[in-house]
Amino acid sequence: MNKPTRFYSDKQEKAVAKAVGGKQQSNSGATPFQKSDIVTDQWAIEAKTKTSESKSFSIKKEWLEKNAEEAFAMNRQYNALVFDFGDNGTRYYVIDEKTFLKLKEAEENQ
Repeated sequence: MNKPTRFYSDKQEKAVAKAVGGKQQSNSGATPFQKSDIVTDQWAIEAKTKTSESKSFSIKKEWLEKNAEEAFAMNRQYNALVFDFGDNGTRYYVIDEKTFLKLKEAEENQ
């Protein structure tokens, strides 16, 4: 019996929240005031998952734009998209260049 997509999404969101020290949003952030899937004090994170193992993953520009808007609305400084290939392996985080350069600069100043 196949499990519903929500099962896989919930499992991924919980794992990401634990990994980043964040909080999983109720109903995947689909409420009027709680947006994104996972939040921390500084980050709004949108999670996308595959329900079966795959060798590719397509990223939609609208996901990135919507999460950036939600991060701004929730007063979060950063936003990211996290995904995996449905294999319970490595999770990958997509960030914009401005955020990457801030992280790079912080690393260099340590």
